[in-house]
Amino acid sequence: MVRCGEVMRCAKVYKTANQRSFKQAVQYQEGRTERSSRRARAMEKRTSFGQKESEEAWLCAEVDALYRLAAANVRVPQPYSFIDGVLLMELITDNDGSAAPRLGDVSFSQAQALEFHRRLIDDIVRMLCAGLVHGDLSEFNVLVDQTGPVIIDLPQAVNAASNNNARVMLERDVNNMREYFGRYAPELLTTAYGKEIWSHYESGDLHPDIKLTGQFTESTVAADIDDVMTVIDAALEEELERRLREQEAREG
Repeated sequence: MVRCGEVMRCAKVYKTANQRSFKQAVQYQEGRTERSSRRARAMEKRTSFGQKESEEAWLCAEVDALYRLAAANVRVPQPYSFIDGVLLMELITDNDGSAAPRLGDVSFSQAQALEFHRRLIDDIVRMLCAGLVHGDLSEFNVLVDQTGPVIIDLPQAVNAASNNNARVMLERDVNNMREYFGRYAPELLTTAYGKEIWSHYESGDLHPDIKLTGQFTESTVAADIDDVMTVIDAALEEELERRLREQEAREG
């Protein structure tokens, strides 16, 4: 907690990579683009320069996500600045002005559980509409202030459109919320909001004010394997042609 004039704020000081317990798994980094091809190559080869750049990119990911989600009306701490590994942001407090508790440290009535679950599902939808999936959402990275739940801890947030693991991560985030609030409102345990949300996203009709049912029926139509293999073969051929062009450019 730090004082900025007359206002108390939160300063998040990031640990170095070798001190963090959370691994920078490849599945979270997939789809993150780098402005510099030199940086991207160094990060891929894991040179000392590349590891330093990977660390910086990992830290900046949370800052970028916070600004993006705050603009999309997702309830996250308002970011103010980020410099030298320190993120200055809104301090989330309880009714007494103390640091707000985590969701997992709060008990709920059935009605409160249903309401908070609905709010978090709405925020997950807004996040996806903004192109992001939290990727590690649970009762341990949601705070509860005097107005409701606040989502925190976003360095592992993934780009929904360019990360092949985004659907699985979104469903896991949603299911974590279902399992937690299902302790207080058992009727939530039979819902399938994750699959329903992703279905609307894939169809292109997901929007922040969409009305969800929590129900989803799996398709029983068999996949056309020949068609899928044709698409894969075409993608492989396109990638081979791209690499040949790059090789010719380097040699010529």
